[in-house]
Amino acid sequence: MAFLLPVLEGLGSGLLGNAIGGALGNGIGGGAQNAAMNALNSQEENFQLGMYASEIQNQEQLQMQSEVFDQMMDERSENMREVDTLRNVDMAQRKMDDSITKKFIQSITEG
Repeated sequence: MAFLLPVLEGLGSGLLGNAIGGALGNGIGGGAQNAAMNALNSQEENFQLGMYASEIQNQEQLQMQSEVFDQMMDERSENMREVDTLRNVDMAQRKMDDSITKKFIQSITEG
């Protein structure tokens, strides 16, 4: 909060200077300039606020897309692991079937 002290001092001296200037007769022209400058500052501040809001909205949308993509890739990886497991089980079953068939053929040819 220490940074506010110089800002407040500058604001106070600016107000005091405007009051003295107004008392000396420069108040009308200075007041019009200040009003115009305040209007420009307000317009710029509103523009910057709108830009900031737009940037935040875009970041949130990108975050959401990233989360959806990550979830989709996780599901795809899980599906691939399941398919690989099923393929391994199928291969083991075929090996067992081949072994049984070989034993059956041996039993027929021996007897």
